[in-house]
Amino acid sequence: MKHKFIIGFFAVMLLLSGCTQETQNKIGRAMQNWTGTNGVLDIYEGEKLVMRFIKIDKLSTAKGTDDGTPRQYRYGYGYIDKNFNYKVDDGEKKLYFEISNFTPYIFYENPEH
Repeated sequence: MKHKFIIGFFAVMLLLSGCTQETQNKIGRAMQNWTGTNGVLDIYEGEKLVMRFIKIDKLSTAKGTDDGTPRQYRYGYGYIDKNFNYKVDDGEKKLYFEISNFTPYIFYENPEH
């Protein structure tokens, strides 16, 4: 049984290594969509945290309507966390946001939940 698992694991890894980075990202996003996420997006100005969105299920890459080429920004929906406490407090609303590929940001799973 252990032998079959090891062979299966290496077979999957070999298949994934043949995929382009974008294909691997799409597979990863599909898994996240299925399993669900509780993402946090931290936006920085220099070394200072200036904005945080919480309860994000995914960041999507914008694509052109006519040509389908990727645009230079990501978008999604999340709650703005005004006091950076990882919780939705009174007055913190769910918003649509866009973030440029050139903006320093980190997207990660909420460590508090």
